[in-house]
Amino acid sequence: MDLIISQHDGNTIAKVEGRLDTTNSPEFEKKMAPMMEGANPNIVMDCKDMVYISSSGLRLFLTLQKSVRARGGQLVLTGLQDSIKEVFDMTGFSSIFTIQD
Repeated sequence: MDLIISQHDGNTIAKVEGRLDTTNSPEFEKKMAPMMEGANPNIVMDCKDMVYISSSGLRLFLTLQKSVRARGGQLVLTGLQDSIKEVFDMTGFSSIFTIQD
């Protein structure tokens, strides 16, 4: 798993690569901390290279979503692979997040 964070046109762009599961969720949580504390609450999460997400990963996405909303921003998930989108649909997370192709 890797999380690459950059700034572009007033948005924070976060690119997630690989598997997001129980074994690496603590590392992901540390890497996403600046997005939860940053001045810019608008985040685009590029998930096209994320190949798996577990319940711990879903929890971290939800934590980030709550932080973004509390600061008046928006979290947009892009590029979800079909298998990941299916997990979001089955868990009801598709109705919580803004998901774009």
